[in-house]
Amino acid sequence: MTRLHISNLSLVCLLGASGPLSPALATAQTLPGHSMVSAAELKWVDVPSLPPGAKITVMEGPMNEAVPFTARLRMPANYRIPAHWHPAIEHVSVLSGTFYMGVGETLDTSKGMAVSAGGFVVMQTKTPHFAYTLNEPAEIQLHGVGPWGVTYVNPADDPRKKP
Repeated sequence: MTRLHISNLSLVCLLGASGPLSPALATAQTLPGHSMVSAAELKWVDVPSLPPGAKITVMEGPMNEAVPFTARLRMPANYRIPAHWHPAIEHVSVLSGTFYMGVGETLDTSKGMAVSAGGFVVMQTKTPHFAYTLNEPAEIQLHGVGPWGVTYVNPADDPRKKP
């Protein structure tokens, strides 16, 4: 008979962060390079590089260095992100709501694609694109390898340059 031996760390990886952890498993939270965060512990802040209304929480990073990052964005209903591009590949997972994205140098809702919860998008480096929500808020998870940034096709759309 073959026995399967699972270390505490392997068990944590198999279980993910869902559910309570026993005291023996809780030690994995303090191992260098590992982190576990409950949804209640996430710190949401305004996003200076996006129009007002969006909130971000960075779970892995920092986004401005050449390292992997993971962040979540919350956008209210009827939110618009004008055409822009990023210096790195953008990976987007839609967690809730419907998030719309389209390729082009201007925001054109007739060219956007609806991506509902569970959907996934990959946008290549420096590809001009836009995003928006309609009648419901949306939450997305963004991940990639930095350094990360937002460059607007039309510099007048950049909220960092507005008084």
